[in-house]
Amino acid sequence: MKAIKLFLRQETANYKKANSFQLKETYPLPPYSTIIGMVHNLCDYTEYKEMDISVQGKYFSKTNDLFTLYEFKNAMKFDKDRHNIQVGEYGVSRGISNTELLVDIELIIHIVPKEQSLIDEIYNAFLFPKEYISLGRREDLVVLEKLEIVEFDEIILENDTELRKKYSTYIPIENYVKEDIVMGKITGFGDITKGTMYNLTKNYELVNIGNKKSPKYFRKWNKVKVIYGTHISLSEDMTVFCDGEDIFFLS
Repeated sequence: MKAIKLFLRQETANYKKANSFQLKETYPLPPYSTIIGMVHNLCDYTEYKEMDISVQGKYFSKTNDLFTLYEFKNAMKFDKDRHNIQVGEYGVSRGISNTELLVDIELIIHIVPKEQSLIDEIYNAFLFPKEYISLGRREDLVVLEKLEIVEFDEIILENDTELRKKYSTYIPIENYVKEDIVMGKITGFGDITKGTMYNLTKNYELVNIGNKKSPKYFRKWNKVKVIYGTHISLSEDMTVFCDGEDIFFLS
């Protein structure tokens, strides 16, 4: 199998947690859906191309920044004592809020499209992007330090080994509930329950909850349960993916 392997840097970024509003919290690494969205945008895909993703990385620190917040209620008329902005006959309130930012980020991303024939197309979309590359918010610019097509295999570790020093990753829970692989073997966690569990979005389908005459579509997300951890040691006999340089986990 082949994968596109990216080495990225970002000065700052926010990989927003969907349910955070007053403080826009960030995930420690970009979720799968954020990376897949970046790929689809660069390639101008108008329909979903199935792909698996691996992401590893680290950041130096966190900080907070201010942003302008606009709030309105559906069909609420403008009230000069309540609203800052009038849009037609409706009112909008403007204020400030906080966003959480990661600082000095390094990422290693593997992209494995189900249709392997898309490898060159995706590679070229990163090599000759139609516009600047961003990951997270639109203003979260990416510096692409290295881009390559790699071949990888699923292997069984012959010795205890570690992921890249100081790098974190998402490990899908499903990797450790099949065959004879034991969750406790992720010794970087000690006990896997000590890792941080996330339910990450990956892709979605549009579901009509209305009818043919009056359709109402909403996004039904496919989510992946993962464990997030750092300084991860892996025991021999574990099944992992390896590209000859890095060990990684796909979802």
